[in-house]
Amino acid sequence: QVQLVESGGGLVQAGGSLRLSCAASGSISSINVFGWYRQAPGKQRELVATINTGGSTNYADSVKGRFTVSRDNAANAVYLQMNSLKPEDTAVYYCHLNNMIAFTWRAYWGQGTQVTVSS
Repeated sequence: QVQLVESGGGLVQAGGSLRLSCAASGSISSINVFGWYRQAPGKQRELVATINTGGSTNYADSVKGRFTVSRDNAANAVYLQMNSLKPEDTAVYYCHLNNMIAFTWRAYWGQGTQVTVSS
């Protein structure tokens, strides 16, 4: 079993920065992909960024150049540095893990952390 615990959300003014952290525990495979997703009120959950074990990253167009995803493989942790925040970044941010166990991908979600950007 895998557990993901996010931290670092909060209230920030437009133009400010926040850093989200996600700590994973349990049976973490050496082959995995961490991701950050977000869901704003009344909207579908959307991908923000992903990072695989090798460090390759992928970003939503809306956050490119402002957000940076990173990971610490030894600590089984992933981070999301969010700069130049905009009110439209307001959402609940979820940590996600695709974990390869016995040649099968298994997905896990954290409980979410609220990010609110005021104008």
